[in-house]
Amino acid sequence: MLQFTISEVAQATAAEVLVEGSNVVTNVAIDSREVTQNSLFVCFAGERVDGNAYAPAAIEQGASAIALTSDPSFDLVNLARERGCALLRVQDRDATEFLLRLAAAWRTRNAHWVVVGVTGSVGKTTTKDMLAAGLGAGGSVHATKGNYNNLVGVPLTLLSADANNEYVVCEMGMDHAGELTKLSAVVRPDLAVITNVGTSHIGNLGSREAIAKAKAEICSGMRRGDDPDSVVAPIIALTDDNDFASFIEEGFASVLGISVSRVGYRDNCAVQARDVTLDDEGMPTVTLVFPDDYQLTTTLDVPGMHVVSDFLLAMDIVWHLGIDRDAAAKAISCMPRTALRLEVKTAPDRPRVIDDSYNASPNSMAGAFDVLCSMTCEGRRIAVIGEIGELGEDSARLHGYVGAYAAAKPIDLLAIVGGEGADAIAEAALTMGFSPDKLERFADCQAALDTLRGIFDPDDLVLVKASRFVGLDVFAKGVLA
Repeated sequence: MLQFTISEVAQATAAEVLVEGSNVVTNVAIDSREVTQNSLFVCFAGERVDGNAYAPAAIEQGASAIALTSDPSFDLVNLARERGCALLRVQDRDATEFLLRLAAAWRTRNAHWVVVGVTGSVGKTTTKDMLAAGLGAGGSVHATKGNYNNLVGVPLTLLSADANNEYVVCEMGMDHAGELTKLSAVVRPDLAVITNVGTSHIGNLGSREAIAKAKAEICSGMRRGDDPDSVVAPIIALTDDNDFASFIEEGFASVLGISVSRVGYRDNCAVQARDVTLDDEGMPTVTLVFPDDYQLTTTLDVPGMHVVSDFLLAMDIVWHLGIDRDAAAKAISCMPRTALRLEVKTAPDRPRVIDDSYNASPNSMAGAFDVLCSMTCEGRRIAVIGEIGELGEDSARLHGYVGAYAAAKPIDLLAIVGGEGADAIAEAALTMGFSPDKLERFADCQAALDTLRGIFDPDDLVLVKASRFVGLDVFAKGVLA
């Protein structure tokens, strides 16, 4: 459990104490509805909602401290004094920096944690989940929940970890250069994983090389082997088919004294995959071979050939930490699947739906098509897809790749939702020979649902995938309703 006195919070964050409080802080909340006894409520001033306005409600719910990003009213000061709740004023009114500093202090206090940082363009969440399950075979694990992987979510992940945890797995996302440098300085990973370097956020970063540099920033804050608090030699795990693996190793990891462990299908990989097969539901069975010639065979409960790489990365970390590999692999094979990520859903008299509506990139879209076409299906294989965000100037070209890939797959109906990006997918699919009779265009999710819901048969298999802003999760729910 988190435990800070008010003075320790102020010292760690350089916040000004406006009203003293005697209670300790045992949890942190940024949503007043999640405030419980002894919470520290951090007031974020958003464009639509100002967290400072909810400070009185947080005090009423038992908060022991409020971190304000605006000046308190006379009534708020009186209420805080009456309830024994401390009021802090955040330095420079920067709530994000406040959280980062507090999380860094909690990480420093828990130097015994073995922390694994996970980043990459695609597969972060699956790899994080596999790591959490696998490391759980060796001890107590705390891991990122939901999509808490940004400059706010990562510190909240650390602050919700218990001092008694042995392992902490932090999913670390980024939209711009420099963000992972900030996060890595707070998380101080002992071990790290970069799943791949794709095209997610290329609109912000400009090129895949720039994305690779931004991902490699995770190395900057890793604990070194000569760190007196370090409990394991620093290692970063990469897939051997990552075309930026050498770039990351030579330009970043080696310079900082961090070893690189490569996994994949080649004989020289630290953890090698052999004899990979997919069953009728698209679930992969794979044999892993380790450097000590130890072998194990596992069937995963996550569909698609692409998840084998995520499994390899997770098992590489498991091996380096000396955790029982069979126990870890078994735990991973039984782990619950993350919602809206290749989640197969069914309902009476409705088609099976592969709900992968949480997010999308060109790479993950191709992987989802592969899953759709590898699963058994007595009816039609149908893909309902939408636009991909943050592709910048490369948007038309990268959306076109998605359409071209779809045209090469045995898809019976391709429904595309959205605007210009969707147009680019459709144009490329038709150019590459996809039949116009099997392609439908829709401006939005509701239009697609209104038209398609009535034509689906129970034997059909329907993939639903797009970037989150398209809202195809609503389509997936509507199809099964």
